[in-house]
Amino acid sequence: MDPLITMAMLEEATAAIKQLADLTPRVGLILGSGLSPLADAVEMPVRVDFGQIPHFPVSTVQGHSGRLVVGMLERQPVVVMQGRSHYYEGYSMGQIGFPIRVMALLGIQVLIVTNAAGGVNMAYRPGEIMIIRDHINLVGMAGLTPLRGPNLDQFGPRFPSMNDAYDPALRELARKIALDEGIPFQQGVYICLAGPNFESPADVRFLRVIGADAVGMSTVPEVITARHSGIRVLGLSGITNILVGEPVPLRAEGAQPPNHEEVLEAGAALVPRLELLVRGILSEL
Repeated sequence: MDPLITMAMLEEATAAIKQLADLTPRVGLILGSGLSPLADAVEMPVRVDFGQIPHFPVSTVQGHSGRLVVGMLERQPVVVMQGRSHYYEGYSMGQIGFPIRVMALLGIQVLIVTNAAGGVNMAYRPGEIMIIRDHINLVGMAGLTPLRGPNLDQFGPRFPSMNDAYDPALRELARKIALDEGIPFQQGVYICLAGPNFESPADVRFLRVIGADAVGMSTVPEVITARHSGIRVLGLSGITNILVGEPVPLRAEGAQPPNHEEVLEAGAALVPRLELLVRGILSEL
């Protein structure tokens, strides 16, 4: 039986953070694989290890620092998650959504969630940023949802809508800034798989057929939790590699299977573009 998330647990975690950081954040950021250096831009930072926060899931994956950073960025009070937890690490979907509930109690109104993703759409190129316009919750369709269990009425309704889960105004703002700054970008659909294995060629062909543009192992449970909590969401995927989806004889010469080291390296290269984009968005909010 998955552990159920209670208001008492959430309030205990929130109180622990408030004791260390005397700031009410307006914007929350979640940084995915290889993207943690973006948190170094936060001014007057207060850093709290996830392990210091009661009931908070602790990151165990390379490239996820496992710290909460509270401070200022582009004159906006922010709370930044350097890394995240995943279902494949052994956490329940409710535990993965736990930090977003805490962010809501801390006061955030906007959540910017980032990830490193594999490109399913053959028109995409590594190094581009995909502004997420929608998602396919493949694992959620099988019953793995952060909203399982008694509804937390303090946050939202039992049956929240996922129409416009990714805020149209925030997406348009991100598009405008990317154009103004010359940041290569796409707009597309992100699909969440459970992982931790990478996709087989047949998986990739299936994902392409059902309308996915990029694939990863995170983000969607966080977005569902944020929308249930009434938080506006912007999702940004850093495209780290292209998943060909063809049998070995038909693949491009020199094409290699995906690996986590490649994801981290590409994520690090994406950080300057993401920082420029995120700073621009925060300055316009």
